[in-house]
Amino acid sequence: MPQSVLFICLGNICRSPLAEAALREECKLQSVSMVVDSAGTSDWHAGQAPDERAQAVATKNGLDIGHLRGRMVSANDFRDFDHIIALDAQNLKDLENIQPVDGTAQLSMLTDYIHGRKGEDIADPYYGKENGFDVTWAEVTEAARSIVKVLK
Repeated sequence: MPQSVLFICLGNICRSPLAEAALREECKLQSVSMVVDSAGTSDWHAGQAPDERAQAVATKNGLDIGHLRGRMVSANDFRDFDHIIALDAQNLKDLENIQPVDGTAQLSMLTDYIHGRKGEDIADPYYGKENGFDVTWAEVTEAARSIVKVLK
């Protein structure tokens, strides 16, 4: 069975869909089979496409994420995924608080996979400047390369 990874941010329209796209692409480039998805700890954007700025940075990097839709993390995700990776400390804390007793997923932070950044947040670009999405893309891409090496 291939490893499975679920990325988590707050609304599932900026950081986590970019992380999902970056890991899918890295798996494709490395010919690695992995189940990859993303979700949010809130349902604010459930059913919505990723933020237009996230879509733009993905497109600029050769990927289309317009088909993705926001969703809220569920109790089943803690049983269905091997790894649930939070994009910041608050979302990790929220995940720890809602993880069911029978949840088997390993919880971690995305920056745990970036050398020298263990436990740091991936800044939320939603309220920032447009180049914040480029910074997020660079960070999730670096982490994706490491995740493939670690989980391969």
